[in-house]
Amino acid sequence: MEILGIGPSELIFIIIIALIVMGPKDMQKAGKTIGRWLNNLVRSEGWKAFQQTSHEIRTLPNKLMKEANMELAEKDKQIRKATGKTSPRPASLPTPNLIRPQPANTPPPPAPANPTETGSEPNEKDS
Repeated sequence: MEILGIGPSELIFIIIIALIVMGPKDMQKAGKTIGRWLNNLVRSEGWKAFQQTSHEIRTLPNKLMKEANMELAEKDKQIRKATGKTSPRPASLPTPNLIRPQPANTPPPPAPANPTETGSEPNEKDS
């Protein structure tokens, strides 16, 4: 578990150094001060706005994919209506995901080494 990029062993090391430098009585005061400051920070409106924005950014890709699927479904309905086709599948079947992965670009198969395999005969002169 890391907090702000600081692991457990580093945190223990920092606490030991602070205890040596400040002493046990000043450590209690510093701990209370830091605790109050963090409590005020977490309860502030700025922190709530930060958390909400962070949540929106994390869910943005999913939201965009859902909107794209809805747009594709609407276009599909318009095309079917314009062509006069009815629903392509019964209502009991689930609607497939309209965004499909693109096939990977595969190189063309290598040319055969033997020219007779291609079906064309080499040019020969009739004598």
